[in-house]
Amino acid sequence: MLRSPVVSLGHLAMESVRWAFSYRAWVPCREDWLLAMRLIQPEERERVGQFVFGRDAKAAMAGRLLIRKLIAEKLKIPWNEIKLQRTSKGKPVLANVLSSTHSSFSFNVSHQGNYAVLAAEPDSQVGIDVMETSMPGSGSIPDFFRIMKRQFTEEEWRVIMSMNNEWLQLEMFHRHWALKESFIKAIGVGIGFDLQRIEFNVSPVKLEVGKTYNETIMLLDGEEEKEWTLEETRLDDCHRVAVALGKPREKPAVVLSTDVTRTAFTTLTFDDLVASAVPLAPEDPSYWDNFCSKRDSPARQGSNPR
Repeated sequence: MLRSPVVSLGHLAMESVRWAFSYRAWVPCREDWLLAMRLIQPEERERVGQFVFGRDAKAAMAGRLLIRKLIAEKLKIPWNEIKLQRTSKGKPVLANVLSSTHSSFSFNVSHQGNYAVLAAEPDSQVGIDVMETSMPGSGSIPDFFRIMKRQFTEEEWRVIMSMNNEWLQLEMFHRHWALKESFIKAIGVGIGFDLQRIEFNVSPVKLEVGKTYNETIMLLDGEEEKEWTLEETRLDDCHRVAVALGKPREKPAVVLSTDVTRTAFTTLTFDDLVASAVPLAPEDPSYWDNFCSKRDSPARQGSNPR
């Protein structure tokens, strides 16, 4: 069984967390952007400043603020004492060392299209991926599928191609892709993993906006992985999210509802993101000048899942 790196944080009275933030809809004013830059670590400020496009800078910023909000509010670590770092595979992890090994807390973020999303679990591995269904940047959908042929099994391609039109086929492609990425991110192995080793039997075929489903089954090397749960949610008509959950390390005190009508994700505003924030650095006006110098996005925006 593949395992991901986790952070030992003691016995936590914490529930599952699912948050979404629309960074595309966020048009930061000078005050908000300068505040946001004060709330993240120095290497993060440098990374955000290096993005060519404003859209990507906002996405990266949203991801970091989501993580810091989670740790500050759910783990009760003061914002200005949080130390984040990345694994060798680029997965963000909490570097703060706390005593006790009774529970393992895992979180993951993803951003694509309009949204940055976060999933967190107190006692199990978690990976999350959000995908926007949009036309390929160049060429036709069949050409795009040919390029991506080796990323899916024959059965997965059969399901994708069984959809009634090319747009629905593209939606089903992105659904499978989000599922694969969520599992890869949960186990923390990076992009070198052979995606044909995992196969998803998706169910139901159609997902309604705002509902959460956990009926999809995953096979690893041809064998059903019964210890894993796959959550799927459509945030809106174009964005879908997959969350991969490993087997809980401890029996939960409260059994969470599996009712598909519940809303899995809470949509946050910028004010929500910074509600518990404490600045880490003084204000630097050059960060606003840097942000204003960026074009929002490329002239033609495509869909490149990998």
